[in-house]
Amino acid sequence: MLDEVERWLARRSWSVADRPLDRLLAAKRAGGTTVSVVLPALNEEATVGGIVSVVRRELMSGAVPLVDELVVVDSGSTDRTAEVAAAAGARVEHRDAILPRIPAVPGKGEVLWRSLLVTGGDIVCFVDADLREFSADFVTGIVGPLLTDPDVRFVKAMYDRPLSSPEAAGAPGAGAQGGRVTELVARPLLNLHWPRLAGFVQPLGGEYAARRSLLERLPFPVGYGVELGLLVDALDLVGLDALAQVDVGVRLHRHQDDRALGRMAAAIYRTAQLRLERGHQVRPRLTQFDRGAEGFVPRTHAVDTEERPPMAEVAEYARRRRAA
Repeated sequence: MLDEVERWLARRSWSVADRPLDRLLAAKRAGGTTVSVVLPALNEEATVGGIVSVVRRELMSGAVPLVDELVVVDSGSTDRTAEVAAAAGARVEHRDAILPRIPAVPGKGEVLWRSLLVTGGDIVCFVDADLREFSADFVTGIVGPLLTDPDVRFVKAMYDRPLSSPEAAGAPGAGAQGGRVTELVARPLLNLHWPRLAGFVQPLGGEYAARRSLLERLPFPVGYGVELGLLVDALDLVGLDALAQVDVGVRLHRHQDDRALGRMAAAIYRTAQLRLERGHQVRPRLTQFDRGAEGFVPRTHAVDTEERPPMAEVAEYARRRRAA
């Protein structure tokens, strides 16, 4: 198995510099391929506008028409996320207004799943809305292999993710990497149960692109488990050689506290468990503790277990695709 992973790394791991922008534009024109960029957003007014502005300015101009549509899907923000995104030039869709026949539930995967109904690109590129100092390389890097190699179906970004910003290089903890849930939960799970995926540097990263023809055939975990679920299911559906990753540099973003990371870890473990034991009926809970005036107080949270079916099975989506 190690030899297979090493061969895959040699054949399916690239740098963003390996595919210059002019090559991508030529491939897009030759194939008539359309590209959608989707930003799932919940209370990201501080960063979403900057990301939208970079994509609009560098990838949607007359000189560089790489991206055909840019959509921010607002997941129920209570701040000015929607207004800031629209002012920067994005089309804003609201989670609850998409497919109202099925009541929405909280969760990132829910938003990504619904985004397929309000986008039309042959390639769909997901980018988290909390990135700082955003570079267009995050889009060109992961879209590139899909435009230039017909055998590639799913591409994840890989990057460094420092816990502190470069300007705080002298501070305690500087140089430490984020991705604690990746290293403590996701990577061990993948290595133990799906060793063919052991070569992915950032299996839980929120920046990835795929062909619509693949995404519409995949179930979407509604919560934090969506990235692991999509990766595992894509492997099962199209095989390892259809998956790839691209180094796009450095990712700066907001880091979660330990409690949020614990809930994320539990959801990811549950997503893996469902795939290992389809039909398992356990409805798990996660109990964490806060110290109160009279000792430790338990706080119990439900762990995401719901999943959305492949979008190709949703009647509204099928009608929309036929009309298009």
